[in-house]
Amino acid sequence: MLIILTDNQVFNPEKVCQSCLMANSNGQPRWGGGQLRCGQLVQQCQENQPQQYQCMMGFRLANI
Repeated sequence: MLIILTDNQVFNPEKVCQSCLMANSNGQPRWGGGQLRCGQLVQQCQENQPQQYQCMMGFRLANI
């Protein structure tokens, strides 16, 4: 499950990604094969730490 992280809030990607040109036809992040295709990995998964990605719009996403 992907979530969007800000300094003090957590958002569901459906609320943010609908306006992104890189989102899929359902307004969801392009997630496939265990990778975010509309962003890049910024933090490798460590023990008990979710993988974090930076999307093209500048948001940080975590795979929890």
